[in-house]
Amino acid sequence: MLLRHSPTSPFARKARVAAAILDIPLELEAADTLDPNDSLRQQNPLGKIPALLTGDGEVLFDSSVILAYLDHLAGDGRILPTEPAARITVLRREALVDGMMDAGILILYEARFRPQEKHEPRWLEHQAGKRLRAIDALETEVEPYSGTPNVGDIALACALGWFDFRFAGDWRADHPKLVAWFDAFSAAHPQFADSAPVA
Repeated sequence: MLLRHSPTSPFARKARVAAAILDIPLELEAADTLDPNDSLRQQNPLGKIPALLTGDGEVLFDSSVILAYLDHLAGDGRILPTEPAARITVLRREALVDGMMDAGILILYEARFRPQEKHEPRWLEHQAGKRLRAIDALETEVEPYSGTPNVGDIALACALGWFDFRFAGDWRADHPKLVAWFDAFSAAHPQFADSAPVA
């Protein structure tokens, strides 16, 4: 299977980490989401990463769908619980974290694609508020890491790692439970370091 990705994308990292935890080999191919000639736009009409080419002609996106598919390949229930209540809890965590990452990416894009004098402070404050509220909520609800990962855990680890990379670890000072959780996840899964974002 081939994963179209970027080495800095936290969403692509979710797929890479899940595949590593599940011992599912993935071939990696970088994609340029801004290049109209990149085949990504034919593979995923949204032109977004990650996109997983399964080998049988199917292309899967976004990251939550890819993780569900990888769990299915691994035998169901490995990283996505099959019991309904547990499944909903884990999917809720994944959705919260994905939204938090979306907000961070929009903040980054405002700086990347618009000149400083055209930045919209209200828009940036709106996105920053989403990110901070999500981090604060996760700080209150996170439990010590059990060592058995699920899709919510994988998403959270990738988000916190990306916030270290793009936001200089600004979440750490006021969120000691998340710091401890992140350190425990990283120690329990050495392969997590293999997918660390690079500039």
